[in-house]
Amino acid sequence: MFRKHLTDKGVIISACEEPQAIHTAWDSIFAKNINEETRQSIFYEQFKWHIFSYEQQACLKRDEARKAFDDVAKDELFVLYQCMPNVLQFSAAQHVVAADFDSQQDIYIVNRDFTWTYVHTHEEQCGPYFYNINE
Repeated sequence: MFRKHLTDKGVIISACEEPQAIHTAWDSIFAKNINEETRQSIFYEQFKWHIFSYEQQACLKRDEARKAFDDVAKDELFVLYQCMPNVLQFSAAQHVVAADFDSQQDIYIVNRDFTWTYVHTHEEQCGPYFYNINE
C-alpha cells in the first residue's frame, strides 16, 4: 500500500546500489559533532534519531518538521530504515509529503546532497524531526 501510494504520485522507487555508503554518509554528516561517549549515552546505535530526541542536534520538531519537509525541494531521495541495511532511492519525488510516511517507523529520508534529513519515528511523542545542515 505504501509503495503503491507513492508510485501513484509518479515516484520511481528502486534499490540503492551502495546502501552502506548511504548509511555511513548519514552518520558522518548528520551526527558528525556527536562524540562516541555521547552516542553511547543516548543509545545512538539503537535509534539514530536519538540525536534529536535527546536534543544533541538542533532541529525542527513535530508540525514544524512536517511543514519544512513538505516545503523543501525534493527530486531524488534516499530512504533508510533503522533496522534494515538496504536503502531505497526515490526519483521524481517532488510530490512526496510528510503524510506519505505516517505509516512508517524509524525511517530516515535524506536528499541526494545530504543537506537535510527528515525522520519519522515509531514513538508518537518523539518527532518527526527535520534537520537542515545549512540552518
